[in-house]
Amino acid sequence: MSAPPASAAARAASLREQLERASHEYYVLDRPSLSDRDYDRLFRELQALEAEHPALRTADSPTRRIGAEPRTAFRKHTHLVPMISLGNAFTEGELSAWEERLARLVSDDAQRSGYVCELKIDGAAVSLTYREGVLETGATRGNGAVGEDVTANLRTLHDIPLRLRGTGHPPLVEVRGEVYMPFSGFERMNEERVRAGEPVFANPRNSAAGALRQLDATVTAQRPLRFFGYTAALPGGAPPPVATQWELLDLLESWGFPVAPRRTRCAAIDEVHAWARRVEHEVRAELDFAIDGGVVKVNSLALQDELGVIGGREPRWAIARKFAPDIAETRLVRIGVNVGRTGSLNPYAELEPVEIGGTTVRMATLHNFDLIRDRDLRVGDLVQVKRAGDVIPQVIGPIPDKRDPADPPARYAPPDRCPVCDTPVARDEAEVAIYCPNVGCPGRRLEALVHFASRDAMDVRGLSYARIEQLVNAGLVGDAADLYALRGRAAELVALERFAEKSVDALLDAIDASKAQPLSRLLFGLGIRHVGAGASELLARHFGTLGALRTAALRDDGAEEIVAVRGIGQTIADAVVAYFRDPAAAALLDRLRAAGVADSEPRAAAGGSALAGRTFVITGTLPTMSRHQARELIEANGGRVTDSVSKKTSALVAGEDAGSKLEKARALGVEIIDEAELRRRVAP
Repeated sequence: MSAPPASAAARAASLREQLERASHEYYVLDRPSLSDRDYDRLFRELQALEAEHPALRTADSPTRRIGAEPRTAFRKHTHLVPMISLGNAFTEGELSAWEERLARLVSDDAQRSGYVCELKIDGAAVSLTYREGVLETGATRGNGAVGEDVTANLRTLHDIPLRLRGTGHPPLVEVRGEVYMPFSGFERMNEERVRAGEPVFANPRNSAAGALRQLDATVTAQRPLRFFGYTAALPGGAPPPVATQWELLDLLESWGFPVAPRRTRCAAIDEVHAWARRVEHEVRAELDFAIDGGVVKVNSLALQDELGVIGGREPRWAIARKFAPDIAETRLVRIGVNVGRTGSLNPYAELEPVEIGGTTVRMATLHNFDLIRDRDLRVGDLVQVKRAGDVIPQVIGPIPDKRDPADPPARYAPPDRCPVCDTPVARDEAEVAIYCPNVGCPGRRLEALVHFASRDAMDVRGLSYARIEQLVNAGLVGDAADLYALRGRAAELVALERFAEKSVDALLDAIDASKAQPLSRLLFGLGIRHVGAGASELLARHFGTLGALRTAALRDDGAEEIVAVRGIGQTIADAVVAYFRDPAAAALLDRLRAAGVADSEPRAAAGGSALAGRTFVITGTLPTMSRHQARELIEANGGRVTDSVSKKTSALVAGEDAGSKLEKARALGVEIIDEAELRRRVAP
């Protein structure tokens, strides 16, 4: 075989470098610089070159990520250094006892070294062997000493580099990490399987492990697998070219591996406890992947080596701080349906009671009827339920293998009549939503009142869901305007159960105080279909008064005038026009105005322009302001607030416990400021 021309070899090398860099930017850094179209064009060019000159197809070619012939069996692979298992600490006391054992062995050296805390990914452990910087072998953990060679499958993961980035790599190194499946990818995959008539998978972890053992790598390539690296091993147990665990994680990132977020360094065990509590009860709920705890490691690699391993299986220098499980299996007893404030019918799951994360769960969200259909959920199914922190529990999916094949549960059919008022349901084909069209539906009216009084709307303190329900059942309140007539019915309120004279006075004062809320809060509180808090603020700032907005909506070309407001789309404009032209809505607005409810937006006239043209994202807990207050301050000074960080973000306002948004801002080079700096920038 003749050698390929030098020009072809140079072009192939350039294409490999471009494609691998683009893959790293897309899958690891989450900031792609190459469009999908351009990536595909370069990929096809490389494929053509390799087809014409097979000698150009190197071990690190991006074209080797897919396309291998199905394997009939997996050969065994012996790890350079055994993949040992961690001991567990299920309580803070057990974790403190671990530190005390370290102190007996190495005095206070462990404390002087400090600790590194990392998320414990609930995935499938793998090892990746690189020779001269090129991926040679990928293997499962197996029994710790010997695993299965699944190189072809691991090559399909785009966040596993085929060639290490940078220079100065060890000649032979084994990178260890976890292959996992994000919740979002798992859900999409199951929805696609239902549409294809295929059985759904039970949970992300088992799906990830099963995908790694596919004999056909093209099947693995279709699964939404991701990878996090956490350590590196050299032949004979030689130390990596760094001094600490923290530097080792940085080194892995410099080689091109993604490392799990939310890692931190702690100087003492009390800080480790605080980190674990925050992760278990707050951070865990924000993650798009499963964790079952944290891993605590002595930071010094030299001290790790000195502490060694217990019985060849557990390192003394690291321990898993296990959390209460956030996924459990139980039976779906019933699918109930609530009626929302706009009439939308919202399904929820009633479950056989099950303990998850120390809490007994009896109900879980189902989001919408599409989810029930796409996941093929059936009453009577055994299902997996996820709960993290204070997040509402949610049903991940059924366990089809545990259905009785002779008598499987019937498929669920959405209701065709409102479960509250028995009105035939209507369907919004644009949203694939089902809703009750009866504006007088008791379910709609109750939820509308709850929304009107909520914190982000009119913020009537002390008016809880239970109290509103009590007022409705007593015939004292039917709509929002009735709230402002309650002062004249104080004696009737005092007569109600759990309503004392002092609490009635406090409630009436809170209702009176809500009259001063700006127009944006009132618009949001009215519950106009498709009009959220952001759209309400845009409309209020643009029109300034309720009268001006109402007049515009009643004009023949009202929708055109409203859609001209920056940030307002046609769907919102049409909904606003429909609302203001509804006689029932007009009567309610007249009664609210007569009751003295404010109908103007002071910020429309009083706001400054210090932040004009700039876009902000807010994350974490600010010292003195709520996020809503920070948003109001920014928008009052001409700025705009969005929910996600991008290259177009002007600055990230970060408070305590800022999470992934802070990390993304740093990666994109977005300016990061605190509350004090925000206040300074808007100061006159």
